[in-house]
Amino acid sequence: MTRDDLSGLGRTLSQGLDPRHLGQLAETSSLEESACQESAGEENARQASSYEGHSPEGHAREDRAPEESLLAGHRLSGHSHDGLHFHEHVGGDLERFNGCLSSTRLESRPVLVIRPHSGVSGDIMVAGLAFLSGTGQEELDELLIRLGLSSLLGRVRLERRSREGISGIGLFVDAPEEGVHRTMADVAEFFAKADIADRARKIALSAFSLIAEAEGRVHGLAPEKVGFHEVGALDSLLDIGLASSLFDILGAPRLVCGPLPVADGAINCAHGILPSPAPAVANLLEGVAVRGFEAQGETVTPTGLALLKSFGAEFGPWPSITVERQALVYGTKSFPGVPNGALFVQGRE
Repeated sequence: MTRDDLSGLGRTLSQGLDPRHLGQLAETSSLEESACQESAGEENARQASSYEGHSPEGHAREDRAPEESLLAGHRLSGHSHDGLHFHEHVGGDLERFNGCLSSTRLESRPVLVIRPHSGVSGDIMVAGLAFLSGTGQEELDELLIRLGLSSLLGRVRLERRSREGISGIGLFVDAPEEGVHRTMADVAEFFAKADIADRARKIALSAFSLIAEAEGRVHGLAPEKVGFHEVGALDSLLDIGLASSLFDILGAPRLVCGPLPVADGAINCAHGILPSPAPAVANLLEGVAVRGFEAQGETVTPTGLALLKSFGAEFGPWPSITVERQALVYGTKSFPGVPNGALFVQGRE
């Protein structure tokens, strides 16, 4: 079962991805290890019972081609029979037996952790994923070309930012105002033309589909009838397209995100002045862990939240991992008197 098999949309362009189905893999590993132990135990008993009559003549010549073990694809070299032997070369056989066991154990999984101190947005997601994946400016420009956004070359880059004297990174975007209201069909056509990985395309379409469903519930429309305003603008296509591609480059790891900070206040948008969180965000928050935030205004954007859900994020405390890389990422907003930014951490379980 491949990860792409697990990332299909439940309904076309309307479900988030859920890449956390490793139970079968763990079960398979356990069964293989049990088979390895059982086979070795039976062979030990057989060899012990025949030990009195055992002689070196029972072995093949040393130059005989190794035989394939049926246990886990391991080779037991230089013997006309396999298994453990109770004589001078038992150490080598034990080493091969131990190798059989270790090869069946589930390898450590990559994990991405996000702790959203002051919120999450599309540009924050892109900056954090670009840094952790080691994506430089040349690779970032190549992704823009593949997305069909060559007009933004020279207008998108990672930059250093600072809040309260604490250094971090952010995404600089200088996208022109379009005034275009795209529909889900327009978005689907855009990504159909993009020269990106299939998994990245599915993630991007899933994110837009989640937003379309949320906006549809707010306005009483079917998702395909929703006309995207801010979220259909060029910078949103950029954020979702880049973030989806970068998450794919990272291998679509397990993602654990802290509870999202939610604040009161007002938000200025195409519909006028709305309460925070915005209605579409409130719809997307269903099933998501949140916490209060001692500030005013928008802390979680529809783009950022839809990406998290399409990445199959778990919302909860820190997992047990070995940290390999980390980055503090700032958005364009700065909230006074509270911790700012989002911490991105890459590690392995």
